[in-house]
Order: sequence, then C-alpha cells, then structure tokens
Amino acid sequence: MALFARLRLQFTHLRHHINFSTSPLSSKSKTRAALSLLKSETNPEKILEICRSASLTPYAHIDRITLSVAIDKLAKSNNFSYIDDLLTDLRTSRPDLRTVRFAAHSIILYGQAGMLDHAIRLFKEYHEKNQNDAVLTSGSVKLLNALLFSCILAKKHDEVKRVFVDFSKRYKIEPNLETFNTVIQSFCESGSSSSCYSVLNEMDTKGVKPNETTFGHLFAGFYSEEKYEDVGTVSKMIEEDYGINAGIGVYNIRIHSLCKLKRAKEAKVLLEGCLSKGIEPNGVTYSHLILGFCMEGDLEEAKRLFMSMENRGCQPAYSCYATLVYFLGKVGDFESAYWVCKESMGKKMVPNISTMKILVQGLASSGELDKAKELIGEVKERFSKNIELWDEVEAGLPR
Repeated sequence: MALFARLRLQFTHLRHHINFSTSPLSSKSKTRAALSLLKSETNPEKILEICRSASLTPYAHIDRITLSVAIDKLAKSNNFSYIDDLLTDLRTSRPDLRTVRFAAHSIILYGQAGMLDHAIRLFKEYHEKNQNDAVLTSGSVKLLNALLFSCILAKKHDEVKRVFVDFSKRYKIEPNLETFNTVIQSFCESGSSSSCYSVLNEMDTKGVKPNETTFGHLFAGFYSEEKYEDVGTVSKMIEEDYGINAGIGVYNIRIHSLCKLKRAKEAKVLLEGCLSKGIEPNGVTYSHLILGFCMEGDLEEAKRLFMSMENRGCQPAYSCYATLVYFLGKVGDFESAYWVCKESMGKKMVPNISTMKILVQGLASSGELDKAKELIGEVKERFSKNIELWDEVEAGLPR
C-alpha cells in the first residue's frame, strides 16, 4: 500500500502538466511513475516492490523498459537472488504471465543479468512441463530463440553453438529464420564471421531464405574483422544468389561499419550509390556519416552533409546536432557551432551540458559574450533541468 501511494504521488506531480482530472492511475501512468522511482532506488527490496506494484507485463514497450531497468540495477549491485525471486514470482503468482511470451522474456532478462544458467534452467523446465511425450508446443522455437539471444546478452558466444545444435535436436525444435539470424549475429559479434557460411548452407538445405537482417549481420561482422573480400562476396550473394534488393537499413550498417574504421570517404561512396539506385537515405545514414567525418577531422565535409541532409527534407536527429556542436566547438569554429545549436534548441533538443559548456565558454573567450549569455538564458528559460549547473557556468564567464 505504501508503494502504491508513492506511485500515486509521482503521478500527482505530473497531473498538472497533462491536465488530468482526479482519476485512478492508468496502467501506463503507473509504469511511468515506477520507472521514475527506479532511477533513484538502490534498495533491492524496494525495487522488487516497485515492480510488483506497477503490474508490469511484457506486452507494453514501456513496461519492458521498466523491467529491464530494474534487472539492470539489481545485476549491477550483485543482487542476483532478487532477480530470480522477481521473475519467478511474476511467472508463478500472476495467471496473465503464465505464458510462453513471458517465459521467453524472462529468459532474455536472465541473459541481460549474466545469469545464463537460470535462463537454461527455465528453458528446460518449460519443456519438461509441456512436452509430455507428445508434439512440442509452438512456443518451443520462441523459447529457443530467446535462449540464443540470452547467450549473446550474457556474452557467452561459445554457448550459442551448443544450445543451437544440442537443444534443437533434443527437443525436436525446427529452427526458423530468427533462429538462424541469431546464430549468425553471435558468430559476427564474436569474431567468427566466416563460420556464417556454413549456417547459410544449412538455411538453404532447410529452405529458409535469408533476409536483410541476415546480411546486415554479415556485413557488420566482415567489416569489423576487416575482411573486405568477404564483404564483396556477400554484396554479390545478396543480389545474385538470393535476389534481395538491399534497402537503406543494410546500407546504414555498411556505412556505420566503414565510419567506425575511419573510412568515411568510402562510406560516402555508398551513400552516392544509394542515391543512384533511388534508395533514400534517412537520419541514421547522415548521423553515421557526419560522426565519421568529424572523427576524421573533416568538419567541412560534415557541415556539407548536414546541409545536404536538410535540403533533401531529412530531419536531423539529436545525435547530428550534438555531434556537430561538440566537434565544431573543439576546433574553435564557435560561430558555426552557435547556429547549429540554435537550430537544435529551436526543435527542443539541447546538447549535453559538457558540450554546451565548451560552446558558451568558447563564444565568451572569442568576443561573443552576448551570444554565450543568450544561449545560457534560453536554456534556463526553456529547459528546467540542471539550472544550478548553468548558474555555475554563467558565473564563470568573463564580465
């Protein structure tokens, strides 16, 4: 009851902002209040109480985020027994959570916490209770996929192959596209991308056609290992062998991979290839490229891409603005950084305080004290967070 009162109090603080009349807490409002409480809570008993009182489910996105935050906090404080207590209690005490979906979600959360042994135990328990020497339930492949992903989250890539081979055979589970994609993801993230060719062969044998996600993992893996010949092989394979027209999602992975390798010019060639094929780039494309050129010190090209992005009607994301303001400030181009920041703030996106501090101090030291004070004033007026920190920054400016 005390926790429910705290949830209601959190909601009351928000009510005047959203004009609600006095009414019972909605499910989403309870979850938001619970998420707010979790951010500052460190007591494991109270974390469990918050989650139970909020009646979380795996069916709503915000509920999944809230449960993930709780698990993460408990894991980081080494309160692993509380994680098991929470998930077991939710699964056994609530009829609405005695489902394959929540079992799969629990397996993933165990992996997030690094508790792979518990994930495997739950997978086996489910099959022992449901197999009954008959045909396996349709949920089996869902749980297998969850367990494979749990291995990745727990960074136990060596377990992926064992689980995939042994458990599929033991429990007579027919792998689907998601299964194969998860195995490929693991190989690619663990530096064993070449092993994916055998997985593709097995997919062909079983009549499972790869999709863009499959090839996205392959590109990311081969680029990470700098196996450019294999990148060429996959590029040819995707079109000629499987007849897949790669969309912007696949190109974004390739562009991001090249930018991480400080090969932004090659990444830009891929962008030009997209445009020539009529594939429209999106905000993610430009975010990767702008960061890539900034990391290589080519701020002029980053600014050109930013302008090209806006000319094409593509709205910059927060990361674009924050990246440009930071790097322009670092090289002393405070005038350009100022105008990018103004545009960003006009869209209610403010770079973090350390980036803004570089900008306002740079403006002040280069004779633009009025602009520095203008930015600080605008931030304090429009965004209430960290006002005391902004007071300190303002107090440190030259008079």
